[in-house]
Amino acid sequence: MPHSPSTAPSGSLSSGPASGGPRVRLARGASPWLVPTLATAAVSLARVRKSPRAALVAVPATALAAGMLWFFRDPEREIGQGRVLSPADGVVQSIMPWQDGRTRVAIFMSPLNVHVNRAPLAGTVTSVEHIPGGFVPAFNKESENNERVVWHFDTELGDVEMVQIAGAVARRIVPYLPSGAKVEQGERLGLIRFGSRVDVYLPQGIEAAVEVGQTTTAGVTRLDRD
Repeated sequence: MPHSPSTAPSGSLSSGPASGGPRVRLARGASPWLVPTLATAAVSLARVRKSPRAALVAVPATALAAGMLWFFRDPEREIGQGRVLSPADGVVQSIMPWQDGRTRVAIFMSPLNVHVNRAPLAGTVTSVEHIPGGFVPAFNKESENNERVVWHFDTELGDVEMVQIAGAVARRIVPYLPSGAKVEQGERLGLIRFGSRVDVYLPQGIEAAVEVGQTTTAGVTRLDRD
């Protein structure tokens, strides 16, 4: 069934002085994790002034909050050149020819990568399907049966499929766009919380330009070869 897109606005935190420092964009869909974590850190830090023992909670809570801010960062990107761009930050896990002539490029995302995925091509979203499943580690072959969201795009290359796959830690995929939406190449499509995997199926006749083990950047790294 179609998965409803997130409607929550993207957030930002000031990383400079109040007079107008640079702002760090945070991923849409991060609020359920960020808000309680930041609140806990703030409350525990405030209590340290009254009781030094509160530092036993404040230190790990603050470290966790800082980690969450890092996990859910959403940097701006200068979109790369190419017919098909990487939808994810990560490492190319496998490149496999498919029976129908397509080539699947699987990109593994660690918890340290940016978790916002981007459109590999410009076109129209023809379907966004959420499929329930397991939560084995994304580097495991069995992860193909994990919870996932399958995207199809109508593009100048024809139908292009992209799959967001949840991992052992990632328990929620948050699509940003509904079926029927127009999308630009490199546009933000959705969020996978805490790392996982994203697969792109290159259309028949298009050769992969990346190699297994290569690092990719969403919206920048070219996946296809001329």
